[in-house]
Amino acid sequence: VQLEESGGGFVQPGGSLTLSCSIDGLVFGVYNLAWFRQSPDRSREGVAYMKWLDDKTFYAASVEGRFTISRHDRNHTLYLQMNNLAPEDTAMYYCAADRRYFGMSEDYEHWGKGTQVTVSS
Repeated sequence: VQLEESGGGFVQPGGSLTLSCSIDGLVFGVYNLAWFRQSPDRSREGVAYMKWLDDKTFYAASVEGRFTISRHDRNHTLYLQMNNLAPEDTAMYYCAADRRYFGMSEDYEHWGKGTQVTVSS
């Protein structure tokens, strides 16, 4: 199983980025998927997740209304659209997948290596 994030970079406050997570080696349509982030001064935290059973999405309070998680089943890709970015969104962003677990804790079985997002003026 391989998860590979891309799309990170440097952006000014108020800007937008879209992260992608390409997933190979599992049955994409029946996995719960999530985005996490970690900065040097904070532990890893859940940002958003999507349940495979009903496509319901959930967001951390700090990003709700600004971030959108979505998936493209044919391309086996998970996305995170991030708008109105702020310096506190600066972090390494990771995607994760699990056949059974869904939620904001780190109990996902499969993880990517991360992509860096830096928000600064």
